[in-house]
Amino acid sequence: MDALEAAEILEEAMDEIAGGASDPEMMEEGPITLEELEGIVKRELEDAQTWQEGFLSTERARLLNYYHGRPFGNEEDGRSQVISRDVRDTIQAMMPGLMRMFFGAQNIVEFVPKGPGDDEAARQATDYVNYIIQNDNPGFKVFYEAFKDALLLKTGIIKYWWDESLEVEAWELSGIDQIDMAVLGADPELTIEVVNMTADEMGMETYDVRLSREISNGRVKVASVPPEEFVISSRATSIEDALMVGHQSLVTVSDLVEMGYDYEMVRDHTGSDKLEYSMDRQARRIDEMVPTDRAAHESMELVFYAETYIRVDYDGDGFAELRKICVIGDSKNIVANEEVPFCPFVDLCPDPEPHTWLGTGVGDNVDDIQLIKSSVMRNVLDSLALATTPRMGVVEGMVNMDDVLNTEVGAVVRMRQPGMAFPLETPFVGQHGFSALEYMDNMRENRTGITKAAVGLDPDALQSSTRAAVAATLSSAQERTELIGRIFAEMGLVPLFRGILKLTVANQDRPRVVRLRGKWVEIDPRAWDAGMDVSVNVGLGIGDLEAKMTYLSAIADKQEQAIQAMGPQNPIAGLQEYRNTLAAMTELMGFKSPEKFFVDPAQWTPPPPEPAQPDPNMIIAQAEATKAQADAMNDANKIDLERQEALMKDDLERDKLDADIRLRAAEIEARWGAAVDVQLIKADIERERNAARQNKEGPNG
Repeated sequence: MDALEAAEILEEAMDEIAGGASDPEMMEEGPITLEELEGIVKRELEDAQTWQEGFLSTERARLLNYYHGRPFGNEEDGRSQVISRDVRDTIQAMMPGLMRMFFGAQNIVEFVPKGPGDDEAARQATDYVNYIIQNDNPGFKVFYEAFKDALLLKTGIIKYWWDESLEVEAWELSGIDQIDMAVLGADPELTIEVVNMTADEMGMETYDVRLSREISNGRVKVASVPPEEFVISSRATSIEDALMVGHQSLVTVSDLVEMGYDYEMVRDHTGSDKLEYSMDRQARRIDEMVPTDRAAHESMELVFYAETYIRVDYDGDGFAELRKICVIGDSKNIVANEEVPFCPFVDLCPDPEPHTWLGTGVGDNVDDIQLIKSSVMRNVLDSLALATTPRMGVVEGMVNMDDVLNTEVGAVVRMRQPGMAFPLETPFVGQHGFSALEYMDNMRENRTGITKAAVGLDPDALQSSTRAAVAATLSSAQERTELIGRIFAEMGLVPLFRGILKLTVANQDRPRVVRLRGKWVEIDPRAWDAGMDVSVNVGLGIGDLEAKMTYLSAIADKQEQAIQAMGPQNPIAGLQEYRNTLAAMTELMGFKSPEKFFVDPAQWTPPPPEPAQPDPNMIIAQAEATKAQADAMNDANKIDLERQEALMKDDLERDKLDADIRLRAAEIEARWGAAVDVQLIKADIERERNAARQNKEGPNG
């Protein structure tokens, strides 16, 4: 082969490579199969479970044992086994302040409008989302559990989702004919069950039926997930960038069937209980969990079920999308698979570590102190026990051993000779442990910020310090708790409420009437902006209440001065700003509904203006004019009445004359037999009367 042939072959090869590279079918990878997807989910889930069981479960079990004051395992028989409760005491001291921070105000969060026309929608979204948390859901309980999990177990998990629960409305009707049955059957949402059918002599059928209709009652649900049921990829730094997060649990067959899964399919995957007896779940219980062989009924048997959110390129377009994939049983068979816009979990950590998902909790800062204090306290108590009830020395065979072993006060010790039993004096040295305990308490205060001042010590009770110094001590002691609350708010509650707003806007398909700010309001979130910013109200319920009240009072004074000087509509502070200050003062006092005391100017409708008072002279003139008008009307009515009376009198006389003429004409005809023209006589009389009337009225009549 010469060089020319080699060059041609190389060129053809390069063309084939270039042509293949430009072929879209070779560049794009086809969609993965269901078996491949199942393998990916199983691998990621098992990797997360291995990390959790190998490290997290052990850590959580240890911290839970410290919290519940369980033995360390180094106890000795016959020695003191007392256990200090520093982990529990520290967390219990922090919880009231944290809960007051978020539930001391009327609204936990506020939504901020993006445009000039979004103010009303933002206000309604604020009220409605807070209503969802505190009324549609047990918000206080959910936050309490998540906060305590975070302080003790490094992380607290909150899950939110749209629950399409159905309410069944049922009733019965009797005597329904075929026409009515056809009308009822035209409703596709109505389920008809014939209870009884009868026919009369003519063959007409009537029915007794039971009717039912399923009413959709979709709501946003919020729940605290136990950390041992939450799984996340071991290499994740946050929920947002995690390859896989999920909620694994043991649920009953009945629960899965209620969710819509086939009964026989679910029954084929029963029998898993490894989650039930994990280290951290066992440590969470106060009593010991005893395994059972079988549930009371098949429908109550436990099944492993995991709801995972995993990023995978399922459709083969080159971009990994977030998919909700549910698996069941130890084999982790996929039973649901759909693409979703976001992952419905938020995590809370009191001390996050940068660039890693798992931070540290309060329990991590106090567990070693609890161990040391327990050891010191045991030694102090052992020394005290030896000092108050010393060991006894006896001469073998010269003392009754039962008497020596009897520790009853005043009991007799029988001896063969004096001095055969004597106490082995041990001096009390436990006082040296008190300084060690005090040192460890100071160390705990420095680590956690929880001091005597932080738990509400009255500044007036500290007579050795000035009130200002004690107030500064109180503020400094609460800074650590305030920081934890701010971390919870910004890293947990902000994404939580944003997610709830998105769920509400996307899924609530009809208006809902709820009671907000003391009024029944129709809420329709379909027109809201789902991307509104969130502002969390943290810190209203803690700190130096007296100082905050003083500051707010000073602000209110300045606002009053501005309103008095420049009126309610001024560029500094109007009625709305003044009302906001009063509402903040009301909430600071512990009242959660400021609208009971101060009306919001934005919601106030002014009454119609009162009519102006008329001039008394105008009233008199109007009365005189009315009287003159009434007199004129009375005169006109009088004249008209006289005219009517005259006409009636004239008609009466005319009728009487007509009767007389007819009577006289009848007499003449009867006596003389001559015909009398009655009409001619009446015409003559009428002509004479008109002539006399004209003469009386004159020419201008």
